[in-house]
Amino acid sequence: MATKDFRREFENGITLMYSHGNFDDYCVYKVFKGKKRAVHDKEYFKELFELSEEYGTDKVYSDFVKVFDNTHKNIEEGAIILIEEISRDYEDFNDVEALFTIFYMTMVAEENKAYTRLGKRIKRLGVHIYLIDNESLDYSVNFMKGMGWRQIDKLCKERGF
Repeated sequence: MATKDFRREFENGITLMYSHGNFDDYCVYKVFKGKKRAVHDKEYFKELFELSEEYGTDKVYSDFVKVFDNTHKNIEEGAIILIEEISRDYEDFNDVEALFTIFYMTMVAEENKAYTRLGKRIKRLGVHIYLIDNESLDYSVNFMKGMGWRQIDKLCKERGF
């Protein structure tokens, strides 16, 4: 299966899939109760923050980094299995599995953007700014808009990625 044809169904009734968005065929959509809608950074970043409040920032960020480290241009079964394993450490297994899968899919999408110089590091920087640097949700998902790739690259390197 081609990466852009990836589709994942969860026991809690959520289905995640890629579909055509404004820029490419890698827009992540959530289907729940028959309604299909694109997922937005603000939504899943907030869910990650709420998870960190319950389980601790160190654990959640560490698990996110494991997913980040296993993200490449294509959806890989090993990464999906890793997400399943990570999610078992959380009470709401299906919700957490869906959340980490959304991050995984959005990072794969970033890796597939034409002419990208930053790829998945865009998402990690946003998560780092939000969870580790304790910036607001709005700031974390918007501060890079209009910023050049060299400046973003520098911010990533300063944080070790």
